Amino acid sequence: MTATTTDIEQIRAHHRSIRKLGAWTTASHFDIRASRGSVVLDLLLPELEPGEITVELDIDHSTVVLLVPDGTNVDDDELRRVGRGRVKDWTGTGSAEGRTLRLSGEMRNAEVRIHRGGIAILRLLLSRSSRPEVRRARRQGRI
Repeated sequence: MTATTTDIEQIRAHHRSIRKLGAWTTASHFDIRASRGSVVLDLLLPELEPGEITVELDIDHSTVVLLVPDGTNVDDDELRRVGRGRVKDWTGTGSAEGRTLRLSGEMRNAEVRIHRGGIAILRLLLSRSSRPEVRRARRQGRI
C-alpha cells in the first residue's frame, strides 16, 4: 500500500530547528529532509491510525528526535548510513503488540534519537504549549 501525497507530512529543516509537538497531525507517513538542522517529532500525543508509521529520511549533519510510545518496534534496516550516522535507542525495546516505526532513506553524518515513554513525556512537559495536551492524554488513558 502506498501513501498518497495528502497522507504524507513533509518536514524541511535546512539550517534551522523544527519542533512538531502535541496533536499536530493524523498522518502515519513522514518525509523529513534536513541539512545542518534539527527536527523533533511527537508521535506520542497525535491520534494516529493503527498500523505502521513510516519515516523517510534524507538528513545531512542533522539530528532527528522521535518521541514514541513505550513498546514501539523500530525497524531501521532500510536506512542507509554514510559517515558517522547512527540510530540511538537507549530508553527501551519494542514489544509484540507495539506499533512498528519503519525508518528508511539516507543519513549522512547525522543521528536519529528515539525517546520512549517517560523520557518522551518529560520532553513534552518541558514545552509549555504541549503541557495541556499531555494532561488531556493522561486523563484519557492514552499515555
